Amino acid sequence: MRRYGKNPDEDDIRVRPNRKGNRPRTNIRPKHEDASEGMVLTVDRGRLTCLVEDRTITAMKARELGRKAAVVGDRVMIVGDLSGAKDTLARIVRIQERSSVLRRTADDDDPFERVIVANADQLAIVTALADPEPRPRLIDRCLVAAYDAGLTPLLVLTKSDLAPADELLEMYGALGVPYVVTSREELYNGDAADRVREHLDGKVTAFVGHSGVGKTTLVNALVPEDRRRVTGHVNAVTGRGRHTTTSALALPLASSDGGWVIDTPGVRSFGLHHVEPSRVILAFPDLVPGTENCPRACSHDEAECALDAWVEEGHADPARLYSLRRLLATRERHEGD
Repeated sequence: MRRYGKNPDEDDIRVRPNRKGNRPRTNIRPKHEDASEGMVLTVDRGRLTCLVEDRTITAMKARELGRKAAVVGDRVMIVGDLSGAKDTLARIVRIQERSSVLRRTADDDDPFERVIVANADQLAIVTALADPEPRPRLIDRCLVAAYDAGLTPLLVLTKSDLAPADELLEMYGALGVPYVVTSREELYNGDAADRVREHLDGKVTAFVGHSGVGKTTLVNALVPEDRRRVTGHVNAVTGRGRHTTTSALALPLASSDGGWVIDTPGVRSFGLHHVEPSRVILAFPDLVPGTENCPRACSHDEAECALDAWVEEGHADPARLYSLRRLLATRERHEGD
């Protein structure tokens, strides 16, 4: 039986029309040169809330993006109905290149990484000094993730009226991490927000922390009143907070020039399967020159590491080397609840 291609040259050959329409199929995708740029504010079951100029619109991901997912903080190109009117739906056709990506895995042995936030400038790690008790290992893990993503960390300690902050601050003093210490009274009267805001103006800051530490309460004090989220309480028996924040949400800072905060759901673990230990040293630029004589593939936590002798010669503070190795150990060890 003779077969014909798409363009038979015989005049008497009848070409059957496409059952799904008469338009021929093509692999050439439209360029969408008229697309408008927006910022993803939150994601909920396949629908993305985006800010386009001064309008909030609802959009869905275009099929041509495949499995590539947009996350909170992403800069995206959008086409379709951009009016923001009720029951309208636009379409995200491109995701712009990201300046930073904050990731985590569910556990250290979980190969599936989850992108939490894109295009953030810094990571605010919120922890309570009591009720619930501070978890230094979780703080360490957040620091490793921040350094790996190229974010500037900020340590926010809450409930200083219940316990002193000196011991915890001493533990991170060698890292030079900026910090803000607040009490419960300051958290509610606005004084805490005023001091934290000094570190946030003009930046995109992601907030992470264990449930019940006051993270969402602090975020609410930083954003306009009509954008505040519902807060929960800490269980008096378990010391754990209720997950009132179930999805990441980007919110504009009140009285700020371009500043944004991204409130994320409370975390009980922060897996670091995606972080290469060799990249953690980059967060310690004062120690990097001392690694020149290290053996190949040195983990910087072994007997052959050249950093020990280099630090002993007085080139760097020994506390900095201790902090580096503590973070490297954190990367290698799984922490439960």
